[in-house]
Amino acid sequence: MTVLPWVAPHEPLPDPSDAHPDGLLAAGLDLGPARLEAAYRKGIFPWFNEGDPVLWWSPDPRMVLACNDLVISHTMAKKLRQLKRSASTANPGLNIRVDTAFSQVIDACSAPRKGQPGTWISPQIKAAYGALHNQGKAHSIETWLDGALIGGLYGVSLGGFFFGESMFSRAPDASKLALVYLTSFLKRHGVEHIDCQQETPHLASLGARPVPRPVFLGWLNAALGKPTPPWRTGTILQDGTIAPLP
Repeated sequence: MTVLPWVAPHEPLPDPSDAHPDGLLAAGLDLGPARLEAAYRKGIFPWFNEGDPVLWWSPDPRMVLACNDLVISHTMAKKLRQLKRSASTANPGLNIRVDTAFSQVIDACSAPRKGQPGTWISPQIKAAYGALHNQGKAHSIETWLDGALIGGLYGVSLGGFFFGESMFSRAPDASKLALVYLTSFLKRHGVEHIDCQQETPHLASLGARPVPRPVFLGWLNAALGKPTPPWRTGTILQDGTIAPLP
């Protein structure tokens, strides 16, 4: 029986290649922003139930979306054309914003999904990512309709890599719109990949693919040497620029 390493707050996380076959790597109690950032830089992420120790994971294979491979359906393409025409109006009803409602987005992502008894996005997780957001390293992409938040996603941005964490929708395609606009922003600033962590049919339908851990870590290490995109609060346009809020 393989023993799961226990990581004390002053100790570094193990090498990702030491993970169990299911991707579980280590356990501990520390989930501060410094630990969280160090984990992402090594290709490791936290995933655990409330009340349990912090569990650290590095699955093999790893689900990754290449920004150029994002699948845009005919319905989405039509919606994007409509949004592009309305973007020049004084008060477009539907728009995509960045970092205007991070806590609202993570709260919405933490709501139990249909068929699921609970959520892994605990108050501890919210506090940790909120701290990273305050440091300018975690961001929310938000879909707004007539002043109401109807969908979005949040994740971590380090160097030339984006780590997607969770999405939510209160209207059809609301989270997908946020992903499309995020991808445009990332491509504009040389970011090639979005980490999606674990394989699901939904992610596969969007163009994400499983890649071996060594390939993922190679992409990550190369990307961490690149500059981080210039994030700022505002409205994302389809060309990937961020405009000031109206």
